[in-house]
Amino acid sequence: MTTQQKTAINPPSIRKPYAKYSHGIVVPAGGRLLVTSGQLGVAPDDTIPDEVEAQCVLCFENIKAILAEAGMSLQDVIRFTAFVTNRAYFPIYGAVRNRYVSGDAFASTLVIVSGFTLPQFKVEVEVTAVG
Repeated sequence: MTTQQKTAINPPSIRKPYAKYSHGIVVPAGGRLLVTSGQLGVAPDDTIPDEVEAQCVLCFENIKAILAEAGMSLQDVIRFTAFVTNRAYFPIYGAVRNRYVSGDAFASTLVIVSGFTLPQFKVEVEVTAVG
């Protein structure tokens, strides 16, 4: 799905988004829906980098692989939901997301959580895509 097929919704009567995303997204009828499980910053060999940026990169690489398997790309994502264990990780996550995703034709939520299944994990990302 191209960005042109998605319509960003940002009513002028509410505050603009805090970052590069839209308050809502409208997609055309008949698209295939893909919902991912949360992806953690873990490599295929089970290594978990200590740095949050490296974990974010692994999350997005894992998401790219899932999307590719479904015949989609990051441009098909209509919603990102991210979870981080420290407020200081928000700008790091945002910078990594911006390297992977162009434009703002997607909705986004970021939640600060107390932890994940293993204490080494610092970030988890899930997406919804329509293609």
